[in-house]
Amino acid sequence: MESNQPDLEARSPWSTNSDKHIVKISPAKAVINGTITISGSKSLTNRALVIAALADGRSEIKGILRSDDSYWCIESLKKLGIPVVIEEETAVVDGCGGNWPNPTGELYVGAAGTVARFLPAALAAGTGTWTMNGSKRLCERPLAPLLNALTTLGAQFEYKQADRCLPFTLEAKGLQGGKATLPGSTSSQFISGLLLAAPYAKEPVTVYIDGEVVQRDYVEMTLTMMASFGVKPEASQDGQSITVPAGKYQGHTINLEPDVSTCCYFWAVAALTAGRVRIEGINASNTSQPDIEFLDVLEVMGCTVVRGENFVEVQGVPRLKGGYTVSMKKWSDQTLTMAAMAIFADGPITLKDAAHIRHHECDRIAAICEEISKLGIRVEEFEDGLTVYPGQPIPALLNSHDDHRMAMALSLIGLKIENIQIIDPGCVSKTCPDYFDRLSALGVQVQY
Repeated sequence: MESNQPDLEARSPWSTNSDKHIVKISPAKAVINGTITISGSKSLTNRALVIAALADGRSEIKGILRSDDSYWCIESLKKLGIPVVIEEETAVVDGCGGNWPNPTGELYVGAAGTVARFLPAALAAGTGTWTMNGSKRLCERPLAPLLNALTTLGAQFEYKQADRCLPFTLEAKGLQGGKATLPGSTSSQFISGLLLAAPYAKEPVTVYIDGEVVQRDYVEMTLTMMASFGVKPEASQDGQSITVPAGKYQGHTINLEPDVSTCCYFWAVAALTAGRVRIEGINASNTSQPDIEFLDVLEVMGCTVVRGENFVEVQGVPRLKGGYTVSMKKWSDQTLTMAAMAIFADGPITLKDAAHIRHHECDRIAAICEEISKLGIRVEEFEDGLTVYPGQPIPALLNSHDDHRMAMALSLIGLKIENIQIIDPGCVSKTCPDYFDRLSALGVQVQY
């Protein structure tokens, strides 16, 4: 498979430890017992930034995630002429009302998949000519379904590659409105990208979804965010079509909840070490982030989970329970986390319904199977998932494949055995730049 060498041009000034080539993880010397806070959701941050940029008036987005993905989103908006001021974890955005101040320019979006799927539609709704480019891996990731749908609504693209992905030049003269069809099986971000821009079309837009939606919860997240800024789409009873009325977002002050996907790694720390980790600011019963289902599986594994009004606390156990199959369809970002934890369960664990993660920052199914095998652990790979058979892993040098979720998941193995080394730890800057610092603060031995 491809080497996935670090694409350092995808890193932003908000990155930390990008100059570190290898990190070594070893178990904590004392029982882990900590209370922490986590920055805002990446998914919510970039949705809010794009909507605020399109809105009439000023928006304050509180609790933003300061990571590579949000940095490239903000930099792109600034190049489009949108004033964005960052004050600690608050972004103050003066919207353009759908008319981008800079009608020409070159945009670079790093490795940010959400930005690559959200900005094209937002640009197409305005007037101007822009080029968009990204990291090497992002230029390999699929975009054609979204770009084809935008073409049917009036956008014009010129591609440098035959398969309709980045880089491209967009000539925008506004979206006509009407009907567009998108597949549900590849990425929910295509659907969200079109929905975010749809209010600015000349006529109402109806998005038809072909097939079952991968991670439908993220589409619901988009609809909720749109409504909070004053535009209320209408979904059909079966959820397979969504109509967005013509209109404009209104500037708004919004508080973003912590990133549950990142929280999962720290709850996993507690689970694996028989420790306790409490994360403040989370209401498990009132979040739209699908990775919250991880808590249900932790309970199946034998952990104790306390869901408070504004916190979630996990108490781990000496040995996790295995011997079952888990569908990762709704919360596939934690497939790698589950695979790393399964090594230390008391029976095999099968993870299924995650074929789409082969098209993420790397082929995540192939990559995690490759790295787990280096540990001397038996693993079986399927098209849509894998089975991990527990065992006693041996120390190894593991490759992050330039993928933040690979790096964070592989680090969990080092909680149980000495001298797990991971190549290119800086890739975690995509969503959690201080991840390894946070592990160290909990007592895990982290050495560069």
